[in-house]
Amino acid sequence: MKSFRFLSVVALTFIGSAVFAQTKTDSIKVLGNCGMCKKTIETALKVPGVNSANWDKETKILKVNYDASKLSNDEVQKKVAAVGYDTEKFKATTAAYKKLPTCCQYDRTGKIKSTMKH
Repeated sequence: MKSFRFLSVVALTFIGSAVFAQTKTDSIKVLGNCGMCKKTIETALKVPGVNSANWDKETKILKVNYDASKLSNDEVQKKVAAVGYDTEKFKATTAAYKKLPTCCQYDRTGKIKSTMKH
């Protein structure tokens, strides 16, 4: 009986933690061109707090699901910009952009429209 009670308390603790987690999903416009871009963008977000990241090369939309108590939308976008890709709020440095393979060097002259969901 004591072990059942203990297991019940442990289970409820984990369920309570899951309920209070601040999971958020955002859509972010990220410039890029190809499958290599997709891999680089998604790999940049393999960090604690990010549950999933999926960039669509046709729409240029990154759908990212993350724990908002561990990082913010701005931090997500900074991580993408750090590997060379412009986002809605943050432009990659010229040095980071120039490190991209030639096929990944997208047109940086266009404006990015905001598609972020709040």
